[in-house]
Amino acid sequence: MRVLQLTYRVPFPPTDGGAMGIYTITKGLAENGCTIDLLAINTPKHAQPKDAMKKWAYQHDVFVNTAIRPFALFKNIFFGKLPYNISRFYAEDVKRQLRVLLKENKYDFIQLEGAFVATYIPFIQELVSTPIIVRTHNIEYVIWKRLAQNERNPIKKWFFNHLSNRLYTFESQYYNLADGIAAITPTDQERLQQMHVNNTISVIPVGTEFDKFETDEVEPVADSLFIIGALDWMPNLEGLEWFMSNIWPDITEFSKHITLHIAGKNTPDYMTQWEKPNVHVHGFVDDAVHFMMTYNLMLVPLLSGGGMRVKIIEGLAAGKCIISTTVGAEGISVTHNENIILADTPEEWKNQIQRLLSHPEEIKRIGSNARTYALANFENKTVTANYIRLAQLIIDKKHS
Repeated sequence: MRVLQLTYRVPFPPTDGGAMGIYTITKGLAENGCTIDLLAINTPKHAQPKDAMKKWAYQHDVFVNTAIRPFALFKNIFFGKLPYNISRFYAEDVKRQLRVLLKENKYDFIQLEGAFVATYIPFIQELVSTPIIVRTHNIEYVIWKRLAQNERNPIKKWFFNHLSNRLYTFESQYYNLADGIAAITPTDQERLQQMHVNNTISVIPVGTEFDKFETDEVEPVADSLFIIGALDWMPNLEGLEWFMSNIWPDITEFSKHITLHIAGKNTPDYMTQWEKPNVHVHGFVDDAVHFMMTYNLMLVPLLSGGGMRVKIIEGLAAGKCIISTTVGAEGISVTHNENIILADTPEEWKNQIQRLLSHPEEIKRIGSNARTYALANFENKTVTANYIRLAQLIIDKKHS
C-alpha cells in the first residue's frame, strides 16, 4: 500500500506520548511493506530535521508558526469559525504541498493524525476521492472540558469552556467527513458515537515495542517514586501540582527516606528551582526507559486529559507497578490491584503508596501482571496489523 500520512508534528524523536503515538504506527506500516509519504507540519515547538523519519517514510516538511499570538487569539474568540488551537495548524503552505503530493502520487489511503489536521479534509476531498482515515489521539473537547471543571480562575474557566464547546462542534462535523476513524480507546469510540459521528469507527490503540524493555534487569532504587511526562502539556502540569500540594507533604511524614523523581521535556523553570527535600527534578532525560527502570513506583496523577496515556502503556510494557487516577488510566482495560493501582482522592493515594512501599512483593506482582497484560494488548506488530485490516475494510467500502 502507498499511504499519505498528514501529521501536526514530526514524530521524532519518540520521547513523548504525542510523538510515540504517531511514530509507532508509521514504523509499523513501513515494516508491513507500506510506502509512506509523511507530510509533517514542522512547528517551532517540535522542530526537527527534514530527514528525521527517513528510515520509515519519505518526509515532506512544511514549517508553520503555531505560536500563540494574543491578538489572533482575541480575534478568533469573537470572529473565528475554527477553535483557536486548531486554526493555528491551518496554512496555505500545507495546502500547496498537499496539492503537489496528491497530483504526483496515487495513494491507497490518506491518514490524518488527529484533530489538528482534520481541517484539511474538505480541501483533500476537492482534489481526490482517496479514502481518508483519521486517527483520533484524543477527543480534544473532553480535555478542555475537564480543565474547565478543575479551574478556579473565572476567566480561564470561561475560556476553557468556550474552547471545549467549539471543539465539540468541530470534531462532530469534521470527523463525519472522513471515511473512517481509528479511535485510540473504547471510551473514545463511545464518545464519537455519542457525538453522532456515523462513519466506520474501530478501536486501534497505540502500540509499543517491547524490545527496548528487554534490558538487563535493574534493581530499582528502594522507596523511590517517579513521574514522567511532557511538562509543556497542561494536564500533566495540573496533575503534578495537585500531587505536590495534596499528597507529597504527607508522604514525607510517612517516611523520610522516600524520594520522588520527576522527568519531562520543557520542565518549567520554577520546578527546576524547587528546594523540596527528597524531590529530584531531572528535566528532560535522554533515555526514558533507563529512567523508568531505575526507580520503583510509577505515578500518573492526571485529573484531566483524554485518549490514551502512552506513558502508562510504556510503564505496563516495562513491568512497572503504576498508581494512576481513573482519568489517567481511562480507555485502558486494566484491573485495579491486578495490573495497576487506581486512586483518585489524596487519601487513597497516600494509603496506596504507603501500602506498596511496605510490601515490595506486591510491587513485583502487579508489575509482572502489567507486562503480561501489555504484551497481550499493545505489541506494535499486532496493533499495526489490526490497523491495516481497518484500512483495507475502508478502502473496499469506498470502492464498492
